[in-house]
Amino acid sequence: MKIAFQMDPIGDVNINADSSFRLAEEAQARGHELFFYTPDHLAYQEGRITARGYDFTVQRVQGDHAHFGEEREVDLADFDVVWLRQDPPFDMHYITSTHLLDRLKETTLVVNDPFWVRNYPEKLMVLDFPQLAPPTTIARDLSTIKAFKAKHGDVILKPLYGNGGAGVFRLDANDRNLTSLHELFTGFSREPLIVQKFLPAVSKGDKRVILVDGEAVGAINRVPAEGETRSNMHVGGRPEKVGLTERDLEICAAIGPLLKEKGQVFVGIDVIGDYLTEINVTSPTGIQELERFDGVNIAGKIWEAIEARRG
Repeated sequence: MKIAFQMDPIGDVNINADSSFRLAEEAQARGHELFFYTPDHLAYQEGRITARGYDFTVQRVQGDHAHFGEEREVDLADFDVVWLRQDPPFDMHYITSTHLLDRLKETTLVVNDPFWVRNYPEKLMVLDFPQLAPPTTIARDLSTIKAFKAKHGDVILKPLYGNGGAGVFRLDANDRNLTSLHELFTGFSREPLIVQKFLPAVSKGDKRVILVDGEAVGAINRVPAEGETRSNMHVGGRPEKVGLTERDLEICAAIGPLLKEKGQVFVGIDVIGDYLTEINVTSPTGIQELERFDGVNIAGKIWEAIEARRG
């Protein structure tokens, strides 16, 4: 198949951690042709969805891991699969790219399905499963957020469309910074904030469960660094081998059919203790860590699902 990757610059990635690199590596091993472009080079041109980028190959040599052909413009309708793999922020630039890629649906499989990536951003999709999630409020109004904190005491406050642990604050019952943080966030953004009851189980780790076409294929545990509340690997969280519990499987059974129906082939959910906190569909990570811990070809499972969808 002809595969296009819409992603951030591949020359900058850590080849031992980046999931997009691993997906490209596995696609190449399966005989597929690869094309790379950044979201800035996606366009709508008089009825055609085009991209300017490069044919490329990959190898597992850090610093020499991607080799590119000459720059060229392509019609993405000529491709079998387009991967939507740029990292958030989930802003209007990101949203516009999903609108453009959605116009390929008659000819090309876009993974994950951009219509539902747009309509199910990670912190909002969880709202469809309140029985699985911790107490949650989404608001921009300070009095609403204060009332939630007064009720629950120890809370986590974060930007609704943030990622990678950026801007995540724990405010315990004695904290006096809520008003100042609200001023800070609302001073540079018009977006609401999300506030959730703090889950003490995070000290034992924030579990990332990988689902492929709605089925759980494994998990890694991300343990916060000393003195940290956040467990994201971007901010020093340590990955550990972990199994799937009955509760994890119960959560996956509840959300899996919807993910499959909406074309969310590669998804990473976050579970703290018994609670689902996020459903990551924009650019999930964790493939390489899981493969090393469990000895399973997760990228191969993802490509098998895609090849099955392409018939």
